[in-house]
Amino acid sequence: MKVSVIVPVYNVEKYLRKCLGSLVSQTLQDIEIIVVNDGSGDHSQEIIEEFSEKYPEKIRNFTKENGGLSDARNYGLDRATGEFIGFVDSDDYVTATMFGEMYDLAKKYNAEMVVCNLQKVDEEGNVTQKLTQIPNMPEVIDLRNNFSVFSDLSYFACNKIFRKELFEDVRFKKGIHFEDIQLIPQLLLKCTTIAQTQNYHYQYLERTDSITKTHTGKGLDILNAVEDVEKAFHSSKYSDQKDALKGFQILEGIYTFLAYLAFVKDDELFYKMSRKLKDFRKERKISTAEIILYRRFNKNYLLSLPLKKQIYYLLYFFGQEKLIRIII
Repeated sequence: MKVSVIVPVYNVEKYLRKCLGSLVSQTLQDIEIIVVNDGSGDHSQEIIEEFSEKYPEKIRNFTKENGGLSDARNYGLDRATGEFIGFVDSDDYVTATMFGEMYDLAKKYNAEMVVCNLQKVDEEGNVTQKLTQIPNMPEVIDLRNNFSVFSDLSYFACNKIFRKELFEDVRFKKGIHFEDIQLIPQLLLKCTTIAQTQNYHYQYLERTDSITKTHTGKGLDILNAVEDVEKAFHSSKYSDQKDALKGFQILEGIYTFLAYLAFVKDDELFYKMSRKLKDFRKERKISTAEIILYRRFNKNYLLSLPLKKQIYYLLYFFGQEKLIRIII
């Protein structure tokens, strides 16, 4: 097989047919779709069996006890036979040419990782936001000469394919949130060449039930994920690229963390997590000026954000946490 696509499934009967339908319709023929039912309690398994009976040459159907997203992905990785690995969340869907185009790019440039753009869609299929991943850069990227990508890239697992060998000694970390931030940068550190397409192949569903979900202390997993990546960075062939590491710490450890913190409702937990972030900054000697001046893809990141977010971040950077709590 050229590509193994791993699809963890947990209670997504409402969305699963659209997801699997987009995968069995891929123009790439040498593809296996590894569907891992992670202990669903709804009718997801019936839908999986419906597809596996109709497309036995494409669908590989597995059922396991619930262990979470990382565990289900790892289960699929252990059974994948493809030259490249892809991941699709079971409530999302993709274009018909996604894996064909990305595989062709991987072979054309001998790339270990290929990235495509993605867009957020609502439950009616309307596009709500386009997420361009690597703007203003060529189709093929030599990391040694363009390592700023390490601090600029969005570390979704779902809009990429990875050469299988990248997973030889690593897996998704079980029992955590933000497992993509923890693992995908470590995979990038193993790469020499990556490729990209500017096509918006991946359709990321913004579910109404997830938008209103309460944010908890699990957000601290972001900081722990960054720490794991730092360890991998220092032992990698790019360990001399200190500026890129600082950019990664700022983007993921500070901006991503603060974006999560804004939706923590409990005051006590908010201030506890805020203290953890201050410790994170102090240990890495990240100044307020470095954060405000941080540039992503050669543009000031803070100024690229909506005004409301700019105000929130600036209030936080200048120690106005109490004012933030009043506002939000």
